[in-house]
Amino acid sequence: QRRHQKIIEEAPAEDLDKSKLEKTLQACLKLCKNISYSGVGTIEFLYKNGQFYFIEMNTRIQVEHPVSEMITGFDIVKAQLKIGLGMDLDLNQDEIIFRGHAIECRINAEDPESFIPSPGLIHKMHPPGGLGVRFDSHIYSGYMVPPHYDSLLAKIITTANTRESCIKRMLSALDEFFVEGIKTNHSLHQRLLNDQKFCANEHNINYLEEVFLKK
Repeated sequence: QRRHQKIIEEAPAEDLDKSKLEKTLQACLKLCKNISYSGVGTIEFLYKNGQFYFIEMNTRIQVEHPVSEMITGFDIVKAQLKIGLGMDLDLNQDEIIFRGHAIECRINAEDPESFIPSPGLIHKMHPPGGLGVRFDSHIYSGYMVPPHYDSLLAKIITTANTRESCIKRMLSALDEFFVEGIKTNHSLHQRLLNDQKFCANEHNINYLEEVFLKK
């Protein structure tokens, strides 16, 4: 992440064994039951030195919800709408099963070196596609990126059986994707996904700012 904003998200957390993931899940379920919570939400933890530390709960859809959807096959947005309409989800917790790995890259309208915002007219763009590739965006050729809002343009999400295969698929998707007319952090993602420590899963949340950008 950079300035507390996530750049890349992935799931599941490969550093955690199943028992630790289950412990986190049970803590989340207990919290939601104790406050009688109904709806979509995200509970965030910091994991350090074998311990979980509660950070916050966001009572809304998160930007990174596609990685959860990709590894579970569960449509979170659809579930939120059904809950809002008072409909039953017809789903048990044990039916939520993790399969494979997913990675999401946030494509922002900003200079990949200075991170200065880059609003303006998109002259041409081409979204990635193919097996295991998802593209969430509102942009199109001829779209005017305004200077007033968040710089997020698109999310590219890939899924595969393993993290290594998922990274390769993302690099292929990034090669296919392009935007002309404004600057984006597209090349930063390509550099990160080719980084040895990232590929070896030896990074942490401060790696981008404290190490990678200082190389």
